[in-house]
Amino acid sequence: MLLVYTHKVTPRLNYIFKHFFVRILQIPVVFSTKVDEFVAHNGPKITYSKSPLGSEFFIRSHDLLFDQGINDIDINILNWETVPCFFPAGEASSIPFDIFAASFYLISRYEEYLPHVQDMHERFPVEESLAFKNNFLEKPLVDIWAYKFLEHLKEKFPTYNYKKRNFKLISTIDVDTAFAYKHKGVMRSLGGYFLDIFSFRFVNMWHRLLTNLNLREDHYNTFSKLLDIKKEYNVPTLFFFLIGDYTTFDKNISFSNNKFRSLIKSVADYAKIGFKPSYFSLKNDEKRKKEKLRLEGIINTPIVFSRQHFLRLIIPETYRNLIDLDIQEDYTMGYAKHVGFRASTCTPFYFYDLDFEIKTPLKLFPFALMDTSLKDSMELSNKESLQKIIDLKNEVQKVDGTFISIFHNETLSENEKWKGWGAIYKEMLS
Repeated sequence: MLLVYTHKVTPRLNYIFKHFFVRILQIPVVFSTKVDEFVAHNGPKITYSKSPLGSEFFIRSHDLLFDQGINDIDINILNWETVPCFFPAGEASSIPFDIFAASFYLISRYEEYLPHVQDMHERFPVEESLAFKNNFLEKPLVDIWAYKFLEHLKEKFPTYNYKKRNFKLISTIDVDTAFAYKHKGVMRSLGGYFLDIFSFRFVNMWHRLLTNLNLREDHYNTFSKLLDIKKEYNVPTLFFFLIGDYTTFDKNISFSNNKFRSLIKSVADYAKIGFKPSYFSLKNDEKRKKEKLRLEGIINTPIVFSRQHFLRLIIPETYRNLIDLDIQEDYTMGYAKHVGFRASTCTPFYFYDLDFEIKTPLKLFPFALMDTSLKDSMELSNKESLQKIIDLKNEVQKVDGTFISIFHNETLSENEKWKGWGAIYKEMLS
């Protein structure tokens, strides 16, 4: 057990210390504001305040963990040896920066509460983030800080029994379009043929015809393949089904289609099913609730985890809405246009609501990469994409974190666009 002396225990301080020590470093932590209690403690202990009590392990505190509300904070990036850091703490501090305030700033997504220009889908742009601007987006910086901090702690308290967490890998599959051609109804199918003709996509039209005549399998129907891979590599795999009504941005099969319902049920027999609220449900409570009930009605099981369609995430409103829906876990924490760690951590963490200054029961699972980010937004080749995936996975393995990926069912279709991505997916899991 680690004892932390501080002049004041606040909700922010309690939150980030628990994440830093308990969830990342596996060290139980307690707090004290009494000097005599701190002095009498024989185990590992640190002081987190404005000045040290003596020659103990001391971190000089920034004001952030003792503040309330949102303020515009000046941040200058420095280096802790070779690692970026900010909130310098001075020479008296055992660590040259306030590692806890900096971690809180990143994990709470403090910068997303500040005024910013949203992108066309009302999202916080990756280009606006501190991590992107300072070239540490592709590193789980908070976890790296924690492991570097641990080395200093071990030097100071070498006899303590330090535990080690295990690396985890979670594969998540987004099902935005379950079938490329089949089960779309007469009007949508005819529209597809006309679009192929007028766009001179005759090969596509030929594939559409063969599929609709049941002469070949729909190439987006890769679910058996995905479940076989899940079994072969023994990897936790979560499927997020989009089940909203048809719109410009929501183009899945109708939830009332029996083939689609059977597909969802069959996948649910072998893997966990998550909820993917439709594009226009972002600000529509009734639509969001109705879609969740639809999915629960199909699988006859309460839905407890989700991911936002198009990764449309507005903090804190989106997370509050999910809490109201009794969602326990969300997998939206990441960017659509770039790979990396949006909250600078590869450790699942609880959403902290800065407006109400509380730790909520909603657990956030940050993902490291999405297939379309690599292929479309970053325009990487297959070889470059695989190397980027390996690099990100290595970063997570160094700190024994949780590596989460987003692929889509069509990514394993081996069609012209996704040729070779089945091998990339397997290589990532191996």
